[in-house]
Amino acid sequence: MAAPVSPADERSELSKRILPEMTLAQGNDAEAFPHQAARDSAAERYSLSGNAIVTGGTGAIGMATARAMLQHGLEGLMIWDINAAASADKLKELRDEFPSARIEALNVDVTKEDEVAAGVEETVARLGSVDMMVCFAGIVGCVHALDMTASQWRKVLEVNTTGTFLCAQAAGRQMVRQGRGGSIVLTASISGHRVNFPQPQAAYNVSKAGVVMLAKCLAAEWAQHGVRVNSVSPGYMDTVLNEGPGLARARAVWTGRNPTGRMGRPEEVAGVVVMLVSRAAAYVNGTDVVVDGGGMVF
Repeated sequence: MAAPVSPADERSELSKRILPEMTLAQGNDAEAFPHQAARDSAAERYSLSGNAIVTGGTGAIGMATARAMLQHGLEGLMIWDINAAASADKLKELRDEFPSARIEALNVDVTKEDEVAAGVEETVARLGSVDMMVCFAGIVGCVHALDMTASQWRKVLEVNTTGTFLCAQAAGRQMVRQGRGGSIVLTASISGHRVNFPQPQAAYNVSKAGVVMLAKCLAAEWAQHGVRVNSVSPGYMDTVLNEGPGLARARAVWTGRNPTGRMGRPEEVAGVVVMLVSRAAAYVNGTDVVVDGGGMVF
């Protein structure tokens, strides 16, 4: 049994470490990933080819995005959710609407590394490749910071930040193996840019700020492989998460402080995601697109 290392010894070893270094893409590397190139024709500019994974895909924004991607030519769609079977009717609608596309679903807990890795393997087995990933899986937690337990804090960060990383990492590894690049879009939030009002949600805000920076970090590291990573930051969206009489006062505040005077629609996020994964965004990498009706101008 090895003797324990003292803190003093650990500190002395710091001066001996060698930092790993990133490798950036070279200008001519783009020729190796022709499917990423922008096209001049209107028909091809926002067209999608290949297969995509959409996590949290049975939610309102995930489903709207999946439909939009299929409308723009996506050939294969794999929806991941914690309980995909509960949305069998929605999946049937997509299959009926897009009979030529391969549309599948898997139960995947994004916080479990083994499940995420297996999910990518199963997606490749069913569809043939992973060319795009859009990460929507996430949870919300509105708790006063003085009352928040460590377990509540950890759960929000585990799902929203760690889960997003695990999914992006698994997809990125597969894209590197395939050798033809790819596109990944992470879902951050306006909550990752400023403090929300009137609801207290420190854990959620921190988790989404982490996603904004995660996209930038992965974009820097993976550009050499032709893999672009960006994030989208929705504002307050008009979905079931923001409905109910208990949220009436908050909704009035959210819309009252927004220049557009309303909440967003899932389709308004979907269009931005389609742009980010399309050829039109071939030179968009490591950026965050805010979709909030102008709420952040104040």
